[in-house]
Amino acid sequence: MASKAVYSHRDPMLKKRDDFEDMLEERRNSSDLRYALKCYTPVLYKGLTPCKVSELKQMVLQSDQLGYVITQVSKEKGMTSDEVTGEAAAILEEMAQRLQLSTVRFFAFTLSKVFKTLFRSICINEEGLQRLQQAIHNHPVVLLPSHRSYMDFLLMSYILYTYDLALPVIAAGMDFMGMKVVGEMLRMSGAFFIRRSFGGDKLYWAVFSEYVKIMLKNGYAPVEFFLEGTRSRTAKSLTPKLGLLNIVMDPFLKGEVFDISLVPVSISYERTLEEALYARELLGVPKPKESTSGLFKARKILSEDYGSIHVYFGQPVSVRSLAESRVNRSQFNLIPRHIPTRPSEEILSFVNDSAYRLVRAQEENMVLKPWVLLAFVLLQKQAAEEKQGTALDELTEQAVWLRDLSRQYGAFLHWPDHIPPSEVVSSSLSLHRGLVRISEGRVQLALEQVGGQQVPGETRGAITPEEELLNKAVVILSCASYRNQALNVFIRPALLASAIHTAASNRKQEIYNSFSFLRNMFSNEFILCPGATVQDFEEACYLLVKTGTLQINQQEVLITERGHRTLAFLTSVLDPFLQGYQVVCRFLCEQDGLTEKQFIPAVRKFIIKHLLTGRLGYIEVLSSDLQKNALAALIRLGTVQKIKGPESNNYCFNVFPSEARNRGL
Repeated sequence: MASKAVYSHRDPMLKKRDDFEDMLEERRNSSDLRYALKCYTPVLYKGLTPCKVSELKQMVLQSDQLGYVITQVSKEKGMTSDEVTGEAAAILEEMAQRLQLSTVRFFAFTLSKVFKTLFRSICINEEGLQRLQQAIHNHPVVLLPSHRSYMDFLLMSYILYTYDLALPVIAAGMDFMGMKVVGEMLRMSGAFFIRRSFGGDKLYWAVFSEYVKIMLKNGYAPVEFFLEGTRSRTAKSLTPKLGLLNIVMDPFLKGEVFDISLVPVSISYERTLEEALYARELLGVPKPKESTSGLFKARKILSEDYGSIHVYFGQPVSVRSLAESRVNRSQFNLIPRHIPTRPSEEILSFVNDSAYRLVRAQEENMVLKPWVLLAFVLLQKQAAEEKQGTALDELTEQAVWLRDLSRQYGAFLHWPDHIPPSEVVSSSLSLHRGLVRISEGRVQLALEQVGGQQVPGETRGAITPEEELLNKAVVILSCASYRNQALNVFIRPALLASAIHTAASNRKQEIYNSFSFLRNMFSNEFILCPGATVQDFEEACYLLVKTGTLQINQQEVLITERGHRTLAFLTSVLDPFLQGYQVVCRFLCEQDGLTEKQFIPAVRKFIIKHLLTGRLGYIEVLSSDLQKNALAALIRLGTVQKIKGPESNNYCFNVFPSEARNRGL
């Protein structure tokens, strides 16, 4: 690493963000029926009239690229072109949306009723919507919302309809097709359904990619999908999936459109509808199958208060600007456009870097509520085994300290400064009363509460220590999902704090080496852009120097007298993850061959045993997400070797590299 310190970053606090407006305020004071039946005249791409759904399908089936693949498949399978074309038409029929305004109006009316019951407010940055409207008129648009709830795609369409913007066509998983009536209604509100995995099905891939590209190129509607591919059960951003992003960038790279606008959207929930469901999934309870009956059973949530939602439409990102000086588009002139080709390494690198940039834009515009900070404090107190809980005034003081620190780090924090901190804290605790208990002025997590679905191994009758532990884990993991919303704010300073703690000296190069190792190890756990280690180190140094925690010169990193509290907090941020990775290592050391299917149940059993004997301090290491990320990191670092077995993948443990061993793994 270069020895010079770079602190020229623009102060994160100087970043201007748009103001919010509560879109539910008008809904509470006017007729929902009149709203649903309003005149709907959205701005369209270059003023074009969208083609009919039937015409769109014909354009896909008659495209040169699909025709080329049909010819290939017919030769490979010994089928006639007409037979393969029939298969392609069937795939398209299963996949395609059938957007109908009447269904959209029904959803608008229904969702108005539901949202007004569930949420205190839905706050939107209207300046972002104005930018989006302009982008839709000028270029094909791709909407990229964060994905933390089933509610996300319904909410997006509801907002766009309310503000008279073009409704998106939305990539949805085939799971929703199993919901009778509701699945078809989703299709008629703009959803198109895709399989979770295509395998080597060239025909399916060709139909899917052509369908998306033709909708995009012709300006039929904005295309919407989730970069992470699936909902995050932990509220941490997931490693982006590149397939769909590759597809939507393709028309620009091949010169078929002048530009494409990518719009990151950040959706922040004060209280998530699925908090306990996600926690149980992380403990091994199978996800309930999407069904219409399940939807009706979930009506009981209408009696709950879920606080507010903030939706921030980010700056449209130009693909042309992203590709400038990064991609040589002349390479696409060498092969006819209709012939499918694998993306080059240059293109894959470009798409990957763009995906990370977009996910980080989502993270930076997430609105953090006071409960997120309270969750940090309460989880750290729980890990310290403070059995009597925390005094309410002490909890408030620590939350205010953390509020100020997070603001200095550039967090997008929604903390009402005109209200006394004690009232802000009390209001947050009241909203999340299912997770906390307040008794005699002291606050602690409600670990004695048991309810809802069974956890793994739960039986009727007397509760066992294992069952009690798993019930506690539901509360811990639910609380951790809120804390995780702010990890992107603290992760780089936390990596530096842990590097200072583990480095053998205060030499800057030594600390950088430790930082680099930790960052590499946790690259499956957090969104850390590939190849940006030096930039992340410099950003962490800048923030810790700016807040008076460190003094850094050319050779050394020194802790200031006032910096110990901040470093202690930042180090504790990573402690549960470090302990999780360590216990996975310990578990694998004791195994003699293990199949992929056996890994999660076996490591969970191992962790439960060690938690019950007091050898582990963090219950959240029971999270299957953390365990999978730890395994992926160990395989990537060469610590675990993945050997292909006859039926499934077997894992065999290798000797630790010296670098990993030196850092206590």
